[in-house]
Amino acid sequence: MDLQKIAEEIDAHQSSGREMEKITLSHPNLSVEEAYDIQKRCVDLAIERGDRLIGWKMGLTSKPKQVTMGVEEPIYGRLTQSMELTEPVLRLEGLIHPRVEPELAFVIKKELGGDNITPRDVWLATECILPAVEVIDSRYKNFSFTHIDVVADNASSSKFIVGDQGFSPYHTAWDEVGVSMYKNGEVVQTGAGAAILGHPVRSVVELAKMLSRSGLTIQPGNVILAGAVTDAVSVSEGDRIEVQYDQLGSLKFSVKA
Repeated sequence: MDLQKIAEEIDAHQSSGREMEKITLSHPNLSVEEAYDIQKRCVDLAIERGDRLIGWKMGLTSKPKQVTMGVEEPIYGRLTQSMELTEPVLRLEGLIHPRVEPELAFVIKKELGGDNITPRDVWLATECILPAVEVIDSRYKNFSFTHIDVVADNASSSKFIVGDQGFSPYHTAWDEVGVSMYKNGEVVQTGAGAAILGHPVRSVVELAKMLSRSGLTIQPGNVILAGAVTDAVSVSEGDRIEVQYDQLGSLKFSVKA
């Protein structure tokens, strides 16, 4: 198998916003390790075009979702500078079937690496935590994929937005932070931080351990999207999204063509 060729195909669909068939249909023997290799190659192509790696995102941080996908651990993806929304507007150009989900974002100030990381290590390495919303957008037809497919497709990463105000990691009990998501003024999802592996800090611990298998570490300045607090909600042109976070304020943005 030519992993670079597969990466170039996925990258082309990510860049153009065109649907594609699952890669496991034509490459049924791909391994998880090869899927992460493809993911890295895709992001490397973006970096070659002038983008920059700024962090990581965690997916499948809900135990029920792991059961549904038949996996026993989360997945991770890479965040680049071009993914971050710098104004409260999500533009649909280049997106296929976007969905939004509330998150908590860790901003890291010290390198984190190795397979023996503890929550204490994460807290000591965390500069602040920000309310966040991730926009996921699988490039596969009908938002249908296997574990291997989604890893190769950068864990469905697309866009994200974070709040302007950062909070001390010791500000509150992050597993108890309640979240309500509104779409056009109506509540569509509610949840709490405990939906993220029982506690969001565990997600960062798992990320560090998973990255260590490839000799990678979380770098100072990295933004980590710890995982979804609620199920994702589809959005379309004209929608208005507001996410209210207990003690953290709210995030608002509109969806435009």
